[in-house]
Amino acid sequence: MEVTAESNSWREELASLVGDPGIRFTDKPIGVSEHEFMTKESVFESPESESAVAAESESLKDQIKGFATAWGEIVVELGRGCKDVVQQTLLTEDSYIVKKTKGPLAEISEKLSFLNEFLPEDRDPVHAWPVIFFVFILAIAVLNVNSKHDSPNPVVKKVKVHPPSAARILLPDGRCMAYHELGVPADKARFSLIAPHGFLSSRLAGIPGVKALLLEAYGVRLITYDLPGFGESDPHPSRNLNSSALDMSYLADAVGVNGKFWVVGYSGGSLHTLAALKYIPDRVAGAAMFAPLVNPYYSSMTKDEMSRTWENWTRKRKLMYYLARRFPKLLGYFYRRTFFSGKHGQIDKWLSVSLGKKDIDLVGKSAFEELWHRDVEESIRQGSAKPFVEEAMLQVSNWGFSLMDLQVQKKCSNKGFFPWLKFMYGDTECELTGFLGPIHIWQGMDDMVTPPSMADYVARVLPSAVVHKLPEEGHFSYFYLCDECHGQILFTLFGEPQGPLETVEEASENDSEEERSDLS
Repeated sequence: MEVTAESNSWREELASLVGDPGIRFTDKPIGVSEHEFMTKESVFESPESESAVAAESESLKDQIKGFATAWGEIVVELGRGCKDVVQQTLLTEDSYIVKKTKGPLAEISEKLSFLNEFLPEDRDPVHAWPVIFFVFILAIAVLNVNSKHDSPNPVVKKVKVHPPSAARILLPDGRCMAYHELGVPADKARFSLIAPHGFLSSRLAGIPGVKALLLEAYGVRLITYDLPGFGESDPHPSRNLNSSALDMSYLADAVGVNGKFWVVGYSGGSLHTLAALKYIPDRVAGAAMFAPLVNPYYSSMTKDEMSRTWENWTRKRKLMYYLARRFPKLLGYFYRRTFFSGKHGQIDKWLSVSLGKKDIDLVGKSAFEELWHRDVEESIRQGSAKPFVEEAMLQVSNWGFSLMDLQVQKKCSNKGFFPWLKFMYGDTECELTGFLGPIHIWQGMDDMVTPPSMADYVARVLPSAVVHKLPEEGHFSYFYLCDECHGQILFTLFGEPQGPLETVEEASENDSEEERSDLS
């Protein structure tokens, strides 16, 4: 009993020192499983330790965030300080850099000030143009990246290089011109037609799909040729519309055209038709133009004519005209990605145009597609984009003459003393100037490539021109592969068909036959 009392007093003393944990030890062995021990350990874990750990991790995130914020503020303040230093030292009016660059920069700014007209009125050029320049560089980079990853799928049809097939003449300046003839021969031609082609075309176009029997019925000789650098014609080092008209005159002489000839211009070919009326009017009997394309930047166009001209054009085509007028060297890049790419594409995509209903139906036909592809292949056979850039520049540049110059008007020479006396007595010599021959214009009213406003402008400036407005017709539908339309055109120009001229031998044979019939 004494031992028990001592042991109890010892336990009480220990409990008083460490505090009563609430556990009473007995003489029985303690048996606790591992699972039970882990459960109890998690139960007796204090909540204060969990909050401490969370606080420690949260404070680490705050520290990182605060460190990054502080560094950002330092960098911003450093940039502001550098900007202030540059403005106060390098960009002052007395600094060396400003003195040397102020004049040239002001000169460049004045030359490029016309670009500000393309900005909205509420945009500051100082802020707008850097953004535009950055977007332009980004777009060029994207185009270059995409061009290196073209689709590996095979194309439907590739551009072919055909063997040479044109007849050629030698021009006075040493160049060779390729041409092609249809219809009756020279000695039987009642009418001679010369047709300069338009953009992305060649001598093979002419009047597309015209039947030889129809030309023979009217006694027509149709001569088409390749413009310089197109097809098989040699390029011209510095061509313009004056040289184009002279080339046409040399061609007529070389192929034996007797007397005057008619000029047929379709779309872009109308530029060269009008040039012939200006520079070689004595050789031209008349002109027939279809959807004539004129300079869309003409200052003599009214606001209504100009707005109707631009409103239906695609953004890409507007860009092409702008580049041709301001930065023509950039056109070669777009041309190499389209019709110089080695594959055929859709006509509306290549020419950056929209098409009306009749045009869409026509271009989907296999006959049109075959003719169009062959014409394109011939036009680009030399593989140089320079002639196409030159043609685009001719469309939007100064032609060297105005359409007003072609207007028929009376001009009297009353300069000097003696002409003044003749004028007083009514003996003044007057003459008609301008182009005196007939001019016919056919214009599709659903044409979205060369809008009707251009034909209206030509008719307003040249009141003697006869305009044939074609309801529901587009840019291609009336001129391409239409036998009925071709018959109407020749009937309008030449009246009833009279057939080809008789040669001397045929005339003598006919006379002898008539004599024999009379004798019998």
